[in-house]
Amino acid sequence: MARMGVTARRNGAHKALTVLPADPRQPPAAEQGQAAEPYSTAAPYGLHPDDLPDGLLVADHTGRVVCFNAAAARITALCPQDVLGLPVEQALPLEDLEGRRWWPLTDPYGGLAIRAGQPERNLLLPGGREVLVAARYVRERPTGPVRRLVVTLRGTDARRRTERSHAELIATVAHELRSPLTSVKGFTATLLAKWERFTDDQKKLMLETVDADANRVTRLIAELLDISRIDSGRLEVRRQPVDLAAAVQRHVDAHVAAGQAPDRFSVRVGQPLPALWADPDKIDQVLGNLLENAVRHGEGTVTIEVGSSHADGDGRSTGTAVTVSDEGPGIPEESMSRVFTRFWRGSKRGGTGLGLYIVKGIVEAHGGTIAVGRAAGGGAEFRFILPVGAPAFMA
Repeated sequence: MARMGVTARRNGAHKALTVLPADPRQPPAAEQGQAAEPYSTAAPYGLHPDDLPDGLLVADHTGRVVCFNAAAARITALCPQDVLGLPVEQALPLEDLEGRRWWPLTDPYGGLAIRAGQPERNLLLPGGREVLVAARYVRERPTGPVRRLVVTLRGTDARRRTERSHAELIATVAHELRSPLTSVKGFTATLLAKWERFTDDQKKLMLETVDADANRVTRLIAELLDISRIDSGRLEVRRQPVDLAAAVQRHVDAHVAAGQAPDRFSVRVGQPLPALWADPDKIDQVLGNLLENAVRHGEGTVTIEVGSSHADGDGRSTGTAVTVSDEGPGIPEESMSRVFTRFWRGSKRGGTGLGLYIVKGIVEAHGGTIAVGRAAGGGAEFRFILPVGAPAFMA
């Protein structure tokens, strides 16, 4: 297999990396007694440092900076012209979180010869700016001298946002768990201490309250697990045939049994419906959330429409569409883009603000799409489309 060599050329104020095929008839530079090329890779294409999403600093065998890309300049607020040619410890004076200078501490050129680099860690630039830094020591042979030092730089904003989001999630769930658990603890302690003093009706009311609060705790834990699976891409979908019209009717019947007026719901099913393979439990979760939101936060008639989505070139339906709309005040235009984010609440009437985030994750795990808009009657309208067709193992 032919070796690949890379030459460095100046492009403006930066170094551009151009990958050129090495002559297979020539021995490696080290065997010819020459200095090794400053860059090497096995990729048969040209690469410019500014194409990289992360910051890149490369120092040669003398420890002087030979490459400083645009992302590195943006992250560090340093000018490439001022950095190129400087010793790396002078160009990028990093300190760890305890105030120790990082380059003397790690000593890439004079340290242990078996070291291959440094794992990513938080370091500080002059002025206290935090940056994520990782380093790779490139050697001609496993224990040889360092011929090239490659340093990657990343900003901490994305990680901070993730950490803040996780902290908000924990705080929200902890707050929501506190109320039902306090209720369960209070009622059970009272019943145990004063069982004989209560009538059967009072005992039944307390136990029903405990049962409802226990269900609420279970639902919150299930939401937390769903979010964890969605965020990590591990949400499992167990597909089987689903009668979507029957599922919608079950949820409507449940709301009517809970005290809603039967004429508040209007169910419209377009026939024939295409065959739908989906996870019935998760589809129930989607329908339950959308209908509950329409009943709790909307007004007037709640309309549920089930039908085929747009057809393909052969006239066959490519999906099953479900639309849930109400006649309430709707969702403000400025909030439309945030509806499916964590902690978004359409009103102050309770809830964790996690339901629609989970709904979107479930629909997308099925390969479908979901959107929000304004209904013809002025209220909110949610529409999701699930692709049709049997799973691959049925083909």
